[in-house]
Amino acid sequence: MGRDAPVLCDGNEARVLTGSELGRGFGSHMATEGRFDNPHTFDSRNGPVLPQRLHRLSSLPWFECWEQQLRTEKKSKHTIRAYSVAARDFSITCLPQEEKMEWNEVKSLTVEDFHKRANPILGRMDAWLNGLGEMRPASINARIAAAAHLLKWLGFVVPEWVQRPARRKSLPRPLGRTEVIRLRSAAMRVEDPLANPVVTTMLDTGLRVSELCNLDIDDIDHEDLSALVIGGKGEKDRTVLFTKVTTEALDSWYPIRSMRSNLIQNEADERALFLSSRGRRINPRSIQKMIDKLADEADIPRSRLSPHTLRHTFATGLLERGADLVTIQRLLGHASIATTRVYLEISDQTLREIYHRVQNLPELSEFDVDETTEKEIESELTIH
Repeated sequence: MGRDAPVLCDGNEARVLTGSELGRGFGSHMATEGRFDNPHTFDSRNGPVLPQRLHRLSSLPWFECWEQQLRTEKKSKHTIRAYSVAARDFSITCLPQEEKMEWNEVKSLTVEDFHKRANPILGRMDAWLNGLGEMRPASINARIAAAAHLLKWLGFVVPEWVQRPARRKSLPRPLGRTEVIRLRSAAMRVEDPLANPVVTTMLDTGLRVSELCNLDIDDIDHEDLSALVIGGKGEKDRTVLFTKVTTEALDSWYPIRSMRSNLIQNEADERALFLSSRGRRINPRSIQKMIDKLADEADIPRSRLSPHTLRHTFATGLLERGADLVTIQRLLGHASIATTRVYLEISDQTLREIYHRVQNLPELSEFDVDETTEKEIESELTIH
């Protein structure tokens, strides 16, 4: 073997790359959904070699290049922000006898230099993970997912010893009929003019709180009784439906919105459907505060009520009234119908009852939940 011959490490074996393999360019890039070809070449003197697909980026700042990769994959702004925080904490983690570096300094490193720093063999991954022990399993999983994406982009394989903690799938219990009535009544009684249109819209459409906040006036079609959700989860557009009750609630809101529009200072807020008393587009945190006050007014425990509870109540109500899973899936904006089924906690027996109620069909086989479905369910539980 030549002293500097490139070596392919595949599992526990190492061999010299052939000329044909070098010609094909190991490490060719697959940008779709964050998948990359990861066989790693090693230089006998300098260790891991930068993947061929990153050679043209080798002298550029790694963080900017990686962020662009995330945008290319159409990750949401929330996901990019979460990945960036995890990447920051991982990359500034110090090793023994290593001089501490600030984030601004680390993120300015070139792709080639950061590739050497991020090498999981050095132990930075271990040191970083040891500091995550006090976090919730869902938070740890999210950070590991971000670090795994970064390592794969750099051409590394995530160490086999990295184990994700068990996910705790806890879905909010939907509101009962009496609770819904009390909530709607409370929303109409309180002084906040946003309460009734917001609660009514969420209960009638099943929108995520982030989607509600991003609604513009132009997205509402009162004649068609529908709204266009632009750039929902996964940057996917979809149409949601609503009722005349929703229209009436929005009509009562428009005069107040018109007055608040005089306070708008940010051009991006000019088309917002829902505005705060300061003329700003509403945000998820303000909605949660409103829901907490409504919970007190409606005599519902705050722990029982959240924006996501309203979405869950909407979906459960559709199911109870006989809507099929495909319809509910489309209205909720789930990428997989498997997510819809687990999201609604539908047992095999319930599925059989639904099918037999419509027509006499053979019994359903067992329904497996794959990793993609688990991730979508987990993301549903995060307030965006």
